[in-house]
Amino acid sequence: MESANTRILLISNSTLYGSGYLDHAAEEIRDFLGGLQRVLFVPFALYDRDAYASLARERFQKMGYGLDSIHLAADARQAVNDAEAIFIGGGNTFRLLKALYDFDLPGAIRRRVVAGMPYIGSSAGSNVACPTIKTTNDMPIVQPPSFEALGLVSFQINAHFLDPDPNSTHKGETREERILQFHEECDTPVVGLREGAMVRVENGVAILKGSSGARIFRKGLEPVEVKPGTRLDDLVWSNASETVG
Repeated sequence: MESANTRILLISNSTLYGSGYLDHAAEEIRDFLGGLQRVLFVPFALYDRDAYASLARERFQKMGYGLDSIHLAADARQAVNDAEAIFIGGGNTFRLLKALYDFDLPGAIRRRVVAGMPYIGSSAGSNVACPTIKTTNDMPIVQPPSFEALGLVSFQINAHFLDPDPNSTHKGETREERILQFHEECDTPVVGLREGAMVRVENGVAILKGSSGARIFRKGLEPVEVKPGTRLDDLVWSNASETVG
């Protein structure tokens, strides 16, 4: 079970069809951050960090928060230590995790979040909050030193989860089949988080939020469909630990 101090908001996608950047999550983000003043942004999942930081800064200012980008900090670890809250954006999960290791940040982020610093992740930023990045959809365009991620929650996320199209003639694996393959090798529960969905963790409780549902996968069990507002605790809390080979 997750620490009672942790406050975590994991968003499936940064942009929902028909709306702008983080528009669909803005109300939840404001409620989650409350009266805090500034957010530390981690833009490492995209190549153009300056442009990404500008996009995030503009959006958070509209929500009433200042935003500092960690890529401009003189000391990245100190920036984490000084932050009121942290937001890790989406992009390529492998590139993001490699950069976190390059700057020696996983331990610093983990310590602050366990102590109560609010953590927001979107897409790749949600993936790296999990024990590993083994359930990302992304191509390994770079090689991080390990698949082990921040381990802020004890379950895995598959962001942008897609249901099979019954009319499709595509013969590649469905997203569900890929997750079942993950469970042939690993035990950790996986939340198939559809676009528009998010998981909010507070006081040791995980609740599905947002406008769409999720599909929960547990090794050896039938997948479970869950709707927004559902407590996920009994479905996703896992003591399983993985060793990356």
